[in-house]
Amino acid sequence: MTSRVAPVPQDIAELSFEDALKKLEEIVEQLEGGNVPLEKSIEMYTRGDALRKHCEGLLKSAEAKVEKIVVKDGGAAGTEPLDVD
Repeated sequence: MTSRVAPVPQDIAELSFEDALKKLEEIVEQLEGGNVPLEKSIEMYTRGDALRKHCEGLLKSAEAKVEKIVVKDGGAAGTEPLDVD
């Protein structure tokens, strides 16, 4: 049995990291309040999961772009990819 990853909805894919995180925090706050009907909770959870995946993807992309400065003879000699392992 293979699991399929649902694509992130277009409206979420267009959000910046900060905006997506804010929307995710709002969903979490509402769900933690416990005053949301079951069906609405399921919809909100599904949207929150899509927001989480989008944020995670943006973070991985940013991490791949981070570079560290290579120092040679006391000065910057260039950059190389960040080794996160």
